Amino acid sequence: MGIRKPNDLEYKKILSLSPQALLEGTLGEAKTSDEKVKQLIEPLLQKGSYYLIATEGDNLMGWILIGKSKDQFTEKIYGFIYELFVLEEFRGNGISKQLVEAGIEHLKQDGYSEIRLSVYAGSQAIKLYEKLGFKSIYIQIEILTSGSHSTPDAA
Repeated sequence: MGIRKPNDLEYKKILSLSPQALLEGTLGEAKTSDEKVKQLIEPLLQKGSYYLIATEGDNLMGWILIGKSKDQFTEKIYGFIYELFVLEEFRGNGISKQLVEAGIEHLKQDGYSEIRLSVYAGSQAIKLYEKLGFKSIYIQIEILTSGSHSTPDAA
């Protein structure tokens, strides 16, 4: 297995699978269209974020999207893992771990001394992140009230 940046064809495949990745990553909360995914991802890529992919031969096995972000309270800039996804048929082989480790290494090489990510409570990925040294620093909680929606109307 190799980990590298994707070519144009692989990038298009990632974009076509990103709605599924987002749906799974949000534990079924975010049901997005291809267009919405593009609206979310293109600004990140324009600001320097990039994908690393795991491949075996011609098979795309998974990817990680990494870049920079800024703390909303302190204005501190840090490395950020925006997305991690492994195609179902390749799960259980340690690919996620290898992608996160590669992502961390790339972000370190890019000059970041701190790396963060966001993950939904209940996600299986939390165990992996904790094994790799990530710790909770921010917890968002919600209450659903009758007659209200937990998500704002789409713009």
